Amino acid sequence: MRSALAAIVRLVGFLALWFVLDGPRLAGLPVGMFTAGLATWTSLRLLPPGRDRPRFATLALLAVRFVWQSAVAGVDVARRSLDPRLPLRPGFVEYSIHLPPSLARSAFLTLSSLLPGTLPTGSDEDGVVLIHCLDVGQPVLAQMTAEEMLLTQALGGEVKGGKRLGS
Repeated sequence: MRSALAAIVRLVGFLALWFVLDGPRLAGLPVGMFTAGLATWTSLRLLPPGRDRPRFATLALLAVRFVWQSAVAGVDVARRSLDPRLPLRPGFVEYSIHLPPSLARSAFLTLSSLLPGTLPTGSDEDGVVLIHCLDVGQPVLAQMTAEEMLLTQALGGEVKGGKRLGS
């Protein structure tokens, strides 16, 4: 039942994307249906439905938070780079990531790399990520923890005390 629901949701999503790209033309509907069906089949093979269900309200909150933080951090980076005293304290901090190696972990590292002023540079097998920062005096670890918890919640995982429960 869950697989059928996932297939229907994905098919509708891919068909909606087809309409966005091609417009609501009836002549293009057969090609759109075929393309959406092929995309659905491919997505189900490459990313089978998991047991966690995404929380769309939390995903929307994550998107809004990301845009806001990007704007604030971008202004901060610009201010620092234009200041004649260049108030930077670059360096590295270590962050112990709680997400297991997975697509969610990759998404978290990608999300954190897009925020100005921080750049994950690699991780070890224990889940410690080395993050390059423009200012090590900023609360980078707290921000990373908050981002990881919010992403885990948005993807449908459980969070307790800053750590993901289960795999």
